[in-house]
Amino acid sequence: MELSRETDADWWEVEALLDLCFGPARTALSSYRLRDEVPPARDLCLVARGRHGEVAGAIRFWPVRIGDHGAMLLGPVAVHPTRQGEGLGAFLIQSGLDRAHVAGVDRVLLVGDAPYYARFGFARLDGVAMPPPTNPDRVLGVWDWAGVTGPVTPAT
Repeated sequence: MELSRETDADWWEVEALLDLCFGPARTALSSYRLRDEVPPARDLCLVARGRHGEVAGAIRFWPVRIGDHGAMLLGPVAVHPTRQGEGLGAFLIQSGLDRAHVAGVDRVLLVGDAPYYARFGFARLDGVAMPPPTNPDRVLGVWDWAGVTGPVTPAT
């Protein structure tokens, strides 16, 4: 497996993977409103390629705001169906978090299943609201969230 920073040349292959994993209607999700017209944090976005150069998985991060505080929105993270169950998703998440930490990111949030993401240190964020209709129990964060509350808005 080769892990590298996502480049513009990877964009359409990653988009095809995301459509395969989540369906083309994924862009209707409320979290995508936070990504509209905001470029991803390219230094944190990763692509995993198999031995024949095929995209096996990808992870993206997007800058967001919660009041006066910046954060990174993790997602989407996707693994090709033929590669699921190999630990690639966990590898992408941990690699992305490691890069974010080295880059000085103070906090990361996502919308996901708490039991899965708890192993990476994520916990429910009380007082942080993703755009509706997001279930508040699925809004999770890691690192420094002390005193950070309010609605999540796009970084501008």
